[in-house]
Amino acid sequence: METKPNSSYGLINFVFIGTSIIFNLFVSVLYISVKLDNQFLVQLFGAVIVLTVFPFLYTFVGYWKSKAEKKIIVSHGFILFYLFLEILLDYILKIPFREILAIHIPYIIFFYGATFSMIGVSFNINKRMGFLVIATFLVLIGCLIYLYT
Repeated sequence: METKPNSSYGLINFVFIGTSIIFNLFVSVLYISVKLDNQFLVQLFGAVIVLTVFPFLYTFVGYWKSKAEKKIIVSHGFILFYLFLEILLDYILKIPFREILAIHIPYIIFFYGATFSMIGVSFNINKRMGFLVIATFLVLIGCLIYLYT
C-alpha cells in the first residue's frame, strides 16, 4: 500500500520544504541580479539553484524507498528533470538557450512544472508549508515582473 509523505517522514519532509523555499528565493534573487546586470551574483545564485539537485535527489530516494504515493515520485521526477536540464544547458553545453525560442519555451514549461510540483508536494506534506512555498513562489513571480519592467 502506498503512503503519503506525512509527519512520519520527518527529515525528508523538512529537507523537501526547505529546499523548495531555498530554490524559490534564490531564483528570485537571481532575477534581481540579472536586472542589476551583476554577472558574479548571477553565477553564484545560479550555482546554488543547481546544487538543490542534491537535496531533491535525497528526498526522491527517501520517498521512493518508503513507497510514497506515485504523484510524489512523479513530481520529484519532474523537479529533477528540470534541474538536470538546467545543468545540461547552462553548465555542460553552455549554449545561450534563452535566446533560442525553440529551446527556451520548453525550458520555461519545465521550470513551471517543477515549481508547481514543489508546491503540490508541499501541500501534500502540510497545508501550512504548502502556503509557505506558494508565498516564496509569489516572491519569485514578483521578482520576474521586476526583471521585465
